[in-house]
Amino acid sequence: QVQLVESGGGLVQAGGSLRLSCAASGTIFSITTMAWYRQTPGKQRELVATITSGGSTNYPDSVKGRFTISRDNAESPVYLQMNNLKPDDTAVYYCAAAKVFGSNPNYWGQGTQVTVSS
Repeated sequence: QVQLVESGGGLVQAGGSLRLSCAASGTIFSITTMAWYRQTPGKQRELVATITSGGSTNYPDSVKGRFTISRDNAESPVYLQMNNLKPDDTAVYYCAAAKVFGSNPNYWGQGTQVTVSS
C-alpha cells in the first residue's frame, strides 16, 4: 500500500504562484509514475502533470509552460510548482501514483484546494 498526503493549497490572486507538495509513504518502490490531477464540481478529473521514475515529465497544453512537476529522488516529495495562475486553475488538486507506466493511478491523496481569484 502507498499513502499520499498533499499540502500547499490555498488562495492566490491571478498571476500568482503556489507550490503543492505530495509526500508518499509505504511501498513506494512499487510506483513507476507520480501525477497531479485536478477536479472541479461537475467535471471529470483532469490530468495536470506526470513524472516517471526516470524523471520524464508530461503536461497538457492547458498548463504547459506554467506548471512544473519535480522530485529529487524516489523517496522525496513530489512537487507541483504553479506559476501565472488563472481563475480557471481553481480546483481540488490530487496527488496520484501508478504502479504501471501509462496506467490509471492505483493510489490517491485526499486532495488540496487551490483557489485563484480574479
